[in-house]
Amino acid sequence: MELGEDFWDNRYKTNDIGWDLGQISPPLKAYFDQLTNKKIKILIPGGGNSYEAEYLHNKGFTNVYVVDLSKTVLENFQKRVPSFPAAHLLQHNFFDLDNVFDLIIEQTFFCAINPKLRPAYAAKAFEMLDTNGKVAGLMFDAPLNDTHPPFGGSKAEYIEYFKPYFEIKLMEEAYNSIKPRQGNELFFIIEKKNISSTIY
Repeated sequence: MELGEDFWDNRYKTNDIGWDLGQISPPLKAYFDQLTNKKIKILIPGGGNSYEAEYLHNKGFTNVYVVDLSKTVLENFQKRVPSFPAAHLLQHNFFDLDNVFDLIIEQTFFCAINPKLRPAYAAKAFEMLDTNGKVAGLMFDAPLNDTHPPFGGSKAEYIEYFKPYFEIKLMEEAYNSIKPRQGNELFFIIEKKNISSTIY
């Protein structure tokens, strides 16, 4: 599976983005609405059209970063939200980032990477989060596809990836998913464990 820069850039150039809601997802909107510290450093990996970043920016959050492989989608976002700081739009591979964040938001990135990379995702998120940092967001709770994204999975599978590095604060069926995804999404919040940054 070649899920690199060309693959994703072509999807956005041809508007082949069936996963795109065209708006912020209701579970994440509800989560953001109860965040009070607008200075926390937030990463949205594989952000795509980044309605979540736009929403946070418009609410006054000043430290929001989006990373995506696609140059096209980042340029489109900058045109749509010109007041968003350009330096916070990173055309990068998530796994190559060398930054520290307080919060990582999960919205369609985990299900877009090759499933073989899921243990590496958990380790990288742990590495990039500050003390007591969190990952929060949505993951599919359904089998979905084997050969192309989005890739699905199950709560039991996800817990196995995250439990070496994170305390599972919440991982339950999202009560406020959009209609086509009702019953097929988990909303989760996991918090970085206070352990050595090197796990063997």
